[in-house]
Amino acid sequence: MPTILVVAATGPEAQDYRGYCLEAVAQRYDIVLITPAEPTWEREFIIDFEIADPDNAQALVDAGQALAERHDLAGVVTWTEWYLAQTARLARRLGLPSSGPEVMEGARNKAVARSLFARHGVPSAAAMTAHSLLEAALAAEAIGYPVVLKPAARAASIGVIRVDRVEELPNGFAFAAAGARDGIQSTKVLVEEYLDGPEVSVECVTHRGHTTVVAVTRKTLGAPPFFEEIAHSVDAADPLLDQVAPVAAAAIKALGITDGVSHVEMRLVNGRPRLIEVNARIGGDMIGHLVQLATGVDLARAAADTACGQTPDLARTRHSAAAIRLLYPNTSGTLTRCHLDDDFATDVPWLDQITFQRTLGDTVTLPPDGDMFSARVGFLITTAATAAEAQERARTVEEHLDLTTEPHIPGAQSARTGHS
Repeated sequence: MPTILVVAATGPEAQDYRGYCLEAVAQRYDIVLITPAEPTWEREFIIDFEIADPDNAQALVDAGQALAERHDLAGVVTWTEWYLAQTARLARRLGLPSSGPEVMEGARNKAVARSLFARHGVPSAAAMTAHSLLEAALAAEAIGYPVVLKPAARAASIGVIRVDRVEELPNGFAFAAAGARDGIQSTKVLVEEYLDGPEVSVECVTHRGHTTVVAVTRKTLGAPPFFEEIAHSVDAADPLLDQVAPVAAAAIKALGITDGVSHVEMRLVNGRPRLIEVNARIGGDMIGHLVQLATGVDLARAAADTACGQTPDLARTRHSAAAIRLLYPNTSGTLTRCHLDDDFATDVPWLDQITFQRTLGDTVTLPPDGDMFSARVGFLITTAATAAEAQERARTVEEHLDLTTEPHIPGAQSARTGHS
């Protein structure tokens, strides 16, 4: 089998959300891995590894060259948002296929991406960058309220907040600026036009400049002013596919992406697609797994194939649907109960999986004090003939789930989701 270099995060969360990617790629490739810590669960899928911090450019190059000396590498890939530009630089250094680090940096920097969308006529949101509260106020006044404030170079809805009135701007800017501090490509805050409409993502595969739209993911968001994603569904027969495909492909082309899997986020404003951003990797929250359950297309395998210059297999072998519910408590606090009724779980073959990321006694913290990394307890995935049925089945599972937190407030009562 050909050998591919994977640059990836490690740890339990990586296993929960990206383990399926490594497993899928290992069925066709010998995998060598660069990861920040000693591999644990990854070992059954890899043949060699180097430990290096991918944020340290020289350490990443040294690790990549060490692996290249021991193996004949066909390509390099990452599905970790924070490592996109660094991995592209490594690919160039090793003479392996890549869209290029400049392209990845542009995709990661939302301000740069917005300017490229405008230049190429891709329908997007009006946006301006801000270094200070004053600049944010001027930008919001020019764009018009409501606006969305977000870090220019983060992901996972970190630091993203809607601001409806000028009085809310100071707190909103502080929230977005706190999220922007850890940005690699930029620490600026972006002030954007609020796009009012349903949010979807479009899962695409690009090979040698040609983009194939594989699936549409329908998203469910939590309560405003935050943009926490709490559920997704994929239906192989989604009627939106033909409508959103040209805009997604145009956005990928505008950024200069020639190869790889992209997760293109947009909103339907008055029924018309408007771009939010292009993520030049497989979507998070198990979306790649949902796509495979619904369509049979393996996005992890496609990412590896395109990284190695090979034509990906995008033939649909399934015509169904799948949904995921991301599990959050009703309130921040200490997790005291986390259990799915055993009798129920054994009687529902359409429950693809349920994963708990927390253990009893853990602290969970919701926005604005926390984010998805501190708030989520786990997720569940269901399958069905249609997205509506898969979503209804997911709600049924939640009714048999006991998820309880004890708030960190003296005298407060426990908050409970589902049934005991």
